[in-house]
Amino acid sequence: MDDILELERHGWQALSAGGDAGKMFYEHILREDALMLFPGGMRIQGRQQILESLGGRPWASFEILEPELIDLTPKAKTIVYRVEARREAAPLYEAHISSTYVFEDETWKLVLHQQSQV
Repeated sequence: MDDILELERHGWQALSAGGDAGKMFYEHILREDALMLFPGGMRIQGRQQILESLGGRPWASFEILEPELIDLTPKAKTIVYRVEARREAAPLYEAHISSTYVFEDETWKLVLHQQSQV
């Protein structure tokens, strides 16, 4: 679980750093056909569109809670967890997260990421 959990932590850290940090991080781990689903029906498909959507207000803090890893195959894993995150001067954001990764080209690639707000 450590590799996948660390990827998720690094992603949240990059999105907390602001600027292009999120784009720079996800540029290396997104698969071309990646899909992200967010509360409110937002659906972003494809590596390029996901990268273009990044760069909003950074997270001021986040905490990953209750992580669990589901081994789909030796080269495919899904991590599920709950997150509590906050942006500057904004209410607490709580969501259930799932991210599915596949091992390709000697590295883990993010294929599917979904957030369901609590």
